[in-house]
Amino acid sequence: MQLRDAVGDALTNRQEFLRTAGERREDGSYVVERRGADSTGNSAVFDSFDAARRLFDRLPDAFTAEDLGTAGYTGSRRHMLVRHFAEHPAFPCTLASRNPLRAEKQDTEAPTEAVASD
Repeated sequence: MQLRDAVGDALTNRQEFLRTAGERREDGSYVVERRGADSTGNSAVFDSFDAARRLFDRLPDAFTAEDLGTAGYTGSRRHMLVRHFAEHPAFPCTLASRNPLRAEKQDTEAPTEAVASD
């Protein structure tokens, strides 16, 4: 019984960020939810973490909650996903603005350099 519990704990991994959390479940699914939320209305369930990655890859270089609406997400889940992609280190993007909420993908091919402007 201890071994089964240990295996279950190893397969379930939860990461909490500033506003969101991601959980890899035993069945392979990946759940994004508002940090500290207590209802399923504040979550999005993917078949796997790779499915969340594929959604991210399909988004434009700069994206908003509206772009996630075209993928079938509605209401506050769209905003939650924008924030999760910006918070999770596996998704190379940052929040570009808060109002309207907009994220921008970062170039992972080349190192980023600061450009001075006069």
